[in-house]
Amino acid sequence: MPPLNLGNQQPPTPLDAEHAWRTTAERAADTVLFFDFDGTLAPVDDDPTAVRPAPKVLAALEALAPVMQRVAIVSARPVDFLRDHLGGLTGIDLYGLYGLEHSHSGGATVTEPAALPWVPTMAKLADLARAELPPGALVEFKRLSVALHWRTAQQLGPAVEQWGRAQAERLGLRVQAGRMVLELKPPVDRDKGLVIGEVVRDAGGAWYFGDDVSDIKAFAALRARSAADPGFLGVCVAVANPETGREVAEAADLTIDSPAALGDFLTRAVHHLT
Repeated sequence: MPPLNLGNQQPPTPLDAEHAWRTTAERAADTVLFFDFDGTLAPVDDDPTAVRPAPKVLAALEALAPVMQRVAIVSARPVDFLRDHLGGLTGIDLYGLYGLEHSHSGGATVTEPAALPWVPTMAKLADLARAELPPGALVEFKRLSVALHWRTAQQLGPAVEQWGRAQAERLGLRVQAGRMVLELKPPVDRDKGLVIGEVVRDAGGAWYFGDDVSDIKAFAALRARSAADPGFLGVCVAVANPETGREVAEAADLTIDSPAALGDFLTRAVHHLT
């Protein structure tokens, strides 16, 4: 695994989470905590509308938000979905649709202007997917993207992927692969790596927690920030899963077993940071 960057303070092993949290406590007001949502804060569900945060997660985020520079959720979900599923938490920044939308500390949702002209295209694409994809494929329309799921009909994966990639080429869209899902997005330069790179520009440290291949771009942004500033504390955490877990874990400093285990992990972190 890549070494944990603790600036001039080296942990006793290549990765020591307890030491990393103690180091974070010394600079909490200058450190950002980033979290993916699906598969990280919340277990993946066959029905993507039915997911809920794992036990202890919301209480831990509520306790951490006041002591950190920022706590942010960076997700493929729309901001409104994230807001609805965070139980009224305040002081949390939300980046939805890979950064095409954002809301700071409960404020209004702001949409990337370059993405807005693509709303009609995405709506028509969602209708076309519902008409042409075989039964068992689930089409999730998110206003600025369309996610094609095959979790409940895994045998459809190759056909759904082929259809989605053909539509992306036809319409000039971008493709993001994930855990039994293919997402089609406007050709706008926003992704998790760009969001994280911008937010941490003036931060003294950051942790990123994710479970899927799109989160590897976020890890890379922390690596780049660490390389540019030896005093920057960057920690990349993978949440294990049987689908993309190995690839994500290989890019991370630390792996946690599940969203439920993350709730326990963050609860312990609260004792270091508050």
